[in-house]
Amino acid sequence: MEDYSAIDQSPLIGFLFYPRRDFSACPQGAFDYFVPVAPGISISTRFYEKDKGWPWILYFHGNGEVVSDYDEIAPLYHRQQINLILADYRGYGASGGSPTFTHLIKDGHKILETVIETLQERNLNKGLWVMGRSMGSVVALDLARHFPDKIRGLIIESGFASVTRLIKHLGLPSRGIDLRAVEEERLAMIREISLPALIIHGEEDNLVPLQEGKDLYQFLGSPRKKLVVIPNADHNSVMFHGLEAYFKSIREFLAS
Repeated sequence: MEDYSAIDQSPLIGFLFYPRRDFSACPQGAFDYFVPVAPGISISTRFYEKDKGWPWILYFHGNGEVVSDYDEIAPLYHRQQINLILADYRGYGASGGSPTFTHLIKDGHKILETVIETLQERNLNKGLWVMGRSMGSVVALDLARHFPDKIRGLIIESGFASVTRLIKHLGLPSRGIDLRAVEEERLAMIREISLPALIIHGEEDNLVPLQEGKDLYQFLGSPRKKLVVIPNADHNSVMFHGLEAYFKSIREFLAS
């Protein structure tokens, strides 16, 4: 596992996470599952099941978002004949604790393990893909690297290759913090990913510039990978702005 302690133990951590304590009742047809990750701390996940015969995407959302934000988005995946699972982070939604990059990664391992067990117990395991949007790409990339035998493929929306470059782009205070080891470990991890990968990025993303998506695509060790750029889309409008192209790329990726 990559060592993010240089970030977690610095003032940077207060600028990188925007947890929301927001949680709604589970919509009809879905079910919630709380994953224990530490004594007294559980992570909320929501399974949007529509059809037992459809594949599943385990989705790690962006910063400032929570599981219940996807109650209205899940039906868009159902139209593509895809079941969806959303996972929160510590301090987000109904989850306990406080977020750090180390917790993000470690909890992701436990969440994946629990999701696989839950799908098997309910005879719903028709193939599992992992997807990460923005901050969620940190978890998704790590899972793709460490569990290639349990995941069919990797999907990244608005993700980033370089932590250091993103921190500088956002103008965050990093003076005196040595991020070289974090950068080297992260890029080495990305190069070791061998799963099929789909990278989706907005052309006009001002938060995580398109170059990050291009670099991520370039660095990925995956022999089968594709980059889809959504014209005129910014960081938070990729899906809705490129609705048809967005879901077409995901649908075709799962089918391949």
